Amino acid sequence: MAKNKKQKVKRPKALPPRGFRDYFGAEVTERNEMLGKITDVYQRYGFDPLETPAVETVEALGSFLPDVDRPNAGIFAWQDEDDAWMALRYDLTAPLARVYAQFRNDLPTPYRRYAVGPVWRNEKAGPGRYRQFYQCDADTVGTPTVAADAEICGMLSDTLEAVGIPRGDYIVRVNNRKVLNGVMEVAGVLDSADLSKFEAERGIVLRAIDKLDRLGPNGVRALLGDGRKDESGDFTGGAKLSDEQADVIMNFMDARRDTGGATCARLRELVGGSDMGLVGVQELETIAELTDVQGYGADRLLIDPSVVRGLGYYTGPVYEAELTFEILDDKGRKRQFGSVAGGGRYDDLVKRFTGQEVPATGVSIGVDRLLAALREKGRMDSRANGPVIVTVMDRDRMGDYQTMVAELRNAGVRAEVYLGNPKNFGNQLKYADARNSPVAVIEGGNEKENGVVQIKDLALGAALAANITTNEEWKAQPAQMEISRADLVAEVGKMIARADG
Repeated sequence: MAKNKKQKVKRPKALPPRGFRDYFGAEVTERNEMLGKITDVYQRYGFDPLETPAVETVEALGSFLPDVDRPNAGIFAWQDEDDAWMALRYDLTAPLARVYAQFRNDLPTPYRRYAVGPVWRNEKAGPGRYRQFYQCDADTVGTPTVAADAEICGMLSDTLEAVGIPRGDYIVRVNNRKVLNGVMEVAGVLDSADLSKFEAERGIVLRAIDKLDRLGPNGVRALLGDGRKDESGDFTGGAKLSDEQADVIMNFMDARRDTGGATCARLRELVGGSDMGLVGVQELETIAELTDVQGYGADRLLIDPSVVRGLGYYTGPVYEAELTFEILDDKGRKRQFGSVAGGGRYDDLVKRFTGQEVPATGVSIGVDRLLAALREKGRMDSRANGPVIVTVMDRDRMGDYQTMVAELRNAGVRAEVYLGNPKNFGNQLKYADARNSPVAVIEGGNEKENGVVQIKDLALGAALAANITTNEEWKAQPAQMEISRADLVAEVGKMIARADG
């Protein structure tokens, strides 16, 4: 009789879900440092922090994402045990609208808040495109004046420079949804008396314009018509506009001129007799005037009709920060880095809860994109972020080593005792290198008796090692020095300062 084969244990794959990734030490540290710089600017402008849950009801979030063909219209949603539908937030603005509607009688008007945290979108994953990412928002709720929009644009410019993007490497581009609505009214795809008419067509037009940088004019034109087939063979249905209607939209996208005034003049021509469009043009002119008197000239801020923003809740001015320097893509081709932040006015979002219009405007910075940009420019260096490593020469003297670490920590120095197998000293130094440690501390029995310790400048040692050929040269290198045990904290501090400098 054949023996039963032992059933193989099915083990889970050690992989994250598609479209998600893990973030390790240096990446998390870099993000936290950047968030600190961004929120410092937000605080300086008078915004207060707000933290909301990662989960909201689907009803509260609303359906404003452009990925209408994705499951759950682009969100991660599930039905709770009380039959209510819940979802992970897809941005930080929709939760703000819920908060303001709930606590409006207790909050100041206008209410100025900033928020930081991860958001989730059930969108098609791809290289460098993840379904979870960090945003850092600032919003003003309760004021209709476009001075608030102008302030956001100026603050966005200041924030980019604060995190290390110099002038000339970015531009804040500004448009107005009212202008675009006026153009669509002229094109016959918007009826101001019945906004529900042509709603599907308008959504396709908005998404098509928003893809101009990626698809080019021909790709957008195809989406305004019958549709477009991409390189993989996937077909995206179009708005089915006539050639004459598509011409109006394409002329709008090509309306940018050398100056903001000339661009606004061209937009006035395109919106024709649309009252909504003319109001939008006037708002753009006001934003240009207010930012110009504060020193935000054309090298930092630009009126650009091609800016749309994909979210469906914008009602007025919209803005987008674009990095203008070139990088190489996966195929070695030069391209501009692209958008890292955007926002706009959303006067109807709170109205969904209260029935009353509450004007609001704000901006969202894509932190992961901004970090990637700084890495491309070589402006991220986490070498000094590692801890000082106190090595273990005698496991029976662990108390002595822990005392050293405590002294360093109490002085504000990040430090740790090596807690692996201390038998192989070389492995301790390899561990220090793997941790990007700036300094290693060594105290054997002889050092203990003489009241001294050895401290090793790991960064300098690595630089010198490439040119050292003999043992005598190694012993003479300045990367390792003997100091008094009493001077440990002071000398380690000096060594770290040299490494950071």
